[in-house]
Amino acid sequence: MDRRPRSFYVLAAVFTLFLLFLYGPTFTIAILSFQGPEGGLTFPMRGVSLHWFRDLFEQQAVGDIWGSFGRSFVLGLMVMVTTVVVSVMGGLAFRKRFAGSAVLFYLVVTSLVIPSILVSLGVGLIFSQSGLDVHWATSGFGSQLTWTLPFGLLIMFAVFNRFDKSYEEAARDQGASAWQTIRHVVLPIIAPSLIGVALFGFTLSYDEFARTLLTAGSYNTLPLEIYGMTTNVTTPVIFALGTLTTAFSLVVIGVFLASVWAMNRRRARQGSDAGQGMV
Repeated sequence: MDRRPRSFYVLAAVFTLFLLFLYGPTFTIAILSFQGPEGGLTFPMRGVSLHWFRDLFEQQAVGDIWGSFGRSFVLGLMVMVTTVVVSVMGGLAFRKRFAGSAVLFYLVVTSLVIPSILVSLGVGLIFSQSGLDVHWATSGFGSQLTWTLPFGLLIMFAVFNRFDKSYEEAARDQGASAWQTIRHVVLPIIAPSLIGVALFGFTLSYDEFARTLLTAGSYNTLPLEIYGMTTNVTTPVIFALGTLTTAFSLVVIGVFLASVWAMNRRRARQGSDAGQGMV
């Protein structure tokens, strides 16, 4: 058996340190959220209990935790649906070259490198100077789309660049209209990628802070509420909130991944049945 080179162990150590740096804070908050009733925002822990999780569901002296959670959830769904629809439409449009397509592509990508706080400031100023209300469902919604749409469009560009047009040609030869071809051929084939775009749209919106900071108006989203609580809350209830929001994010990701797995399994089963039918 060949011995591994020394570089393997060095790289393994570096990768381990990277994982600790990446996930260490999350695990630390999760552990500290189980402080005993007499515990505080410090380590070592004073007992172990679910006290702060129970306290989280009671009326808090400061903040609007569940109201902000509801706003973030609704905003995430709005951004997710819009990102999926616009990304698919943009991907279909860019399959055919048109005047200014290259410029438009770079304009879309450029929004990713603009500092988020400047986007938030600009959108907030536009709404306020136009006499429109600065609100999480309007200006906040628009500012978050500047973050999610580029990711969705880039995914769709990659998907359609590898898309086999012979499927569409076969559908049209069978008399399908353009809409029927998209609905019954294109969308089912790219469905796993659409789920990926939806996941990007929801999670990026749900966790977004900077682009919502100056565009949410009088009502906070959950990231803004958590940030505000860091200056007022002096108990481990904020750790419990962080643990629950992280768990919710993981559940959302798990649901999306399960959907992709079920879809791929169904597609494989259908292909196997079709192959047996031909035999």
